[in-house]
Amino acid sequence: MQSKIVIVGGGAGGLELACKLGRKLGRENVMLVDSRLYHVWKPSLHEVAAGTLDIHQEGLSYQMLAHDRGFTFVYGAMTALDAAARRLTVAAVGAADGEEVIPERSIGYESLVIAVGSTSNYFGVPGARENTISLNATEDAERFRLRLLRLLTQVELDKEKSGAGVTSAGAGARTGLDIVIIGGGATGVELAAELREASGVYAAYGFNRLQVQRDVRITLIEGAPRILAPLPERVSGAALRLLEQRAIKVVTDCRVSSIDRHHVSDSQGNVYPSDLCVWAAGIRAPEFLGSLGLPTTRGGQLDVDAHLRVKGVAGVYALGDCAACFDGDGKPVPPRAQAAHQQADYLLTTFMNMASGHAPQKKPYVYRDYGSLVSIGHQTTVGSLMGSLRGASWFVEGFMARIMYLSLHLLHHKAVLGPVRTGVMATARFLIRRTTPLVKLH
Repeated sequence: MQSKIVIVGGGAGGLELACKLGRKLGRENVMLVDSRLYHVWKPSLHEVAAGTLDIHQEGLSYQMLAHDRGFTFVYGAMTALDAAARRLTVAAVGAADGEEVIPERSIGYESLVIAVGSTSNYFGVPGARENTISLNATEDAERFRLRLLRLLTQVELDKEKSGAGVTSAGAGARTGLDIVIIGGGATGVELAAELREASGVYAAYGFNRLQVQRDVRITLIEGAPRILAPLPERVSGAALRLLEQRAIKVVTDCRVSSIDRHHVSDSQGNVYPSDLCVWAAGIRAPEFLGSLGLPTTRGGQLDVDAHLRVKGVAGVYALGDCAACFDGDGKPVPPRAQAAHQQADYLLTTFMNMASGHAPQKKPYVYRDYGSLVSIGHQTTVGSLMGSLRGASWFVEGFMARIMYLSLHLLHHKAVLGPVRTGVMATARFLIRRTTPLVKLH
């Protein structure tokens, strides 16, 4: 197999780049490699975990997008790279019963873009990897949702036994459900708010004995002095107020020391009961990048120059969370969807220049921070918008902020589907939600 441009990773940046290049250069010149068959916008995984978003309705098939947007899709995980020969290896794909469906493949390229995103950084906390769920991918979010549904069902059944005078429930009966979220960044805050809202919806769909604020106890733990530490204090304060209004316990300046199946312990000796624990306290580049023979930083990210080229390796580029990219002030570009979107557009210009016989861009990539928005349930959003003056920002909250937040998702869909299909899809999903449960119940 051979392609002029091979993109590994179908996240926000990688998929947008593949779709835009495919429309211009065609499937014989553009190839996307991913270990999954469909794409879900990563910032919406907290909604999948809470059950308020159905991945089977939200997911976009890579094969469909390849057909419609003019690129070639290869299913499988990248496992090895021969940079000198400009060839990469894609692992075999097997069925659930272990039978091999697609054999291992070797793919040649002229230009390679690595956009494999990030995974959780557990910082060596004992029990964190084994006893928490991290929302790195759709299967993680779906695993959380199914476990949440099972635990809520058990709480309901125990309450039914207790209410009927059945004593067999005894001391082991559930008096409620304790959810602990470790990490007070955007993912942790959005998940806490979404779970509180979703638990009320679950109560309306047959969990009749569930008293939401009493029986579903949510604790958000953050190591910094405040949640949403990278954002302005006013945004952090507004988010804290909205979480507390929803009876979500927020603990700051808290260093988690260990995690077991039913408890989270901190460095001060405090213990937090936990039936379901989410790790959202940090990210790092996927470990396999260190085995490719490419230069990496201490955090495992690919070391790239100002033009997003992997240093010292001809024809290899990187974008998104897996790339150690720095702005003009020497500060690392934050791992945000807007950064991946901008980098995809930068490389689009680079490759189009090369395809037309011109030199790549002379101007380096420059990150532009347009602000951040954090969803607090389906009714409100808080955040800050960056102005044209350096350092200037505006605080936004409420309905208009919520509309802006939703528009970010639509802009991503517009980049991969085009404006007409995005409009049709948005209308269809609005109508479908009028005839389906507000949460996924199975």
